Amino acid sequence: MTVSDESLELIAHSFSSSFRVLSLTSCDGFSTDGLAHITKHCGNLAELELQENEIDFRSGEWLTSFPETYTSLVSLNFATMRSEVNYVDVVALERLVARCPSLKKLKLNKEISLDQLQRLLLRAGPNLVELGTGSYSQSLSWGQLSELQNTLAKCKDLRSLSVVWEVAHMFVRTLYPVCLHLTTLNLSDVHLPTPDFTKLISHCPKLQRLLVQDDVGDKGLQATAMSCKDLRELRVFPVRDEGCATEEGLVAISEGCPNLRKILYFCKQMTNAAMATVARNCQRMTHFRLCILKLYETDCITREPLDEGFGAICRECKDLKRLALSGLLTDKTFEYIGQFGKKLETLSVAFAGETDLGMQYVLGGCTKLRKLEIRDCPFGDEALLAGIDKYNSMRSLWMSACLITHLGCQFLAEKNPYLNVEIIKEDIEGSEHVVEKLYVYRTIAGRRSDAPPSVEAL
Repeated sequence: MTVSDESLELIAHSFSSSFRVLSLTSCDGFSTDGLAHITKHCGNLAELELQENEIDFRSGEWLTSFPETYTSLVSLNFATMRSEVNYVDVVALERLVARCPSLKKLKLNKEISLDQLQRLLLRAGPNLVELGTGSYSQSLSWGQLSELQNTLAKCKDLRSLSVVWEVAHMFVRTLYPVCLHLTTLNLSDVHLPTPDFTKLISHCPKLQRLLVQDDVGDKGLQATAMSCKDLRELRVFPVRDEGCATEEGLVAISEGCPNLRKILYFCKQMTNAAMATVARNCQRMTHFRLCILKLYETDCITREPLDEGFGAICRECKDLKRLALSGLLTDKTFEYIGQFGKKLETLSVAFAGETDLGMQYVLGGCTKLRKLEIRDCPFGDEALLAGIDKYNSMRSLWMSACLITHLGCQFLAEKNPYLNVEIIKEDIEGSEHVVEKLYVYRTIAGRRSDAPPSVEAL
């Protein structure tokens, strides 16, 4: 959402003594001046999370505005903040972390250099549980590298490490001392050649959560399966459109990591047999999100739809709560979901299905469904209205680029007074009959009063 500096100033002055947590994610409209109001006046602030925001860089004094008496910081995250951090800011940050004994989480942006990171760790490192390194690529002597490695070795309580910027080949070994006790490793924005990754992952025997780019390839995932036997969550993100990971990497993970619960897997190909193997090996899985990079992709061996693979996931994983579909799918997949997905709470569908019957299967069978997201699917009014008695018990329904009409949406709104039914138009002067995007959510407050012109509340 859009947040103004005036709003942040109002918060800072209204709740100065009791305000404890501020988290801004994917927001815009504010600047470092607004943040300075928070850091200057919220004397008991414990957590400040700034994630993926569009922040205007103005005075730059938000880091220097923390009072010298301020000691309550527990978590500070500005990893994705695209603004300069000058010498004065770094000195202020060093003094800040030194006087906050409860600081457990520190995530730095790419402006923080390796020598600055070392100085920060000397002051805060022994108490840190979660660290985001900032920049991890610059010119350092072997002596400086050794000093950094020794400093990291003192971070005995570190359990979560995020390296979100490029890592030079020679620097990977400096991370080894903290790997032994890591439970979370986030490399989702880092290109690591497979040999470097396999060496790093071999030092992480206690890892439970891994975020990585798909350029580690199947060999990197196979190395993960051999080293990280207690892995609970795996997220593999794409680097290039063609993708590097295949069904072989996913099968290897399922065979080596029987405690796996959550999967987000971008890949270039998949088979029904591979998904069936994953389902048998990881029957306690609760989240399965498969994203094949090519639309309407079939089983890469049999060239059949991927119905049976997703059917196996739904049938074998009886605690499945979240599912995202990908590849060429017929209504049979949705029949399997409705039949076996009895604990399913969130379903995401894109470029899939044949007829309205698919959505009807889901709405009729998934009694615990709370969130349904659909885009680019051949579902129309009949499918939409199949849930006319279901949406009041759900959190939300999102449909875009489907076949629903304004008349169908209007009928849904009239029959459900406790639903907000909103049509979102890319072109506010567009057709009254074509529904580009539909958002439905339950409410006891009625229509919202802050809808922009592109939103029509029915």
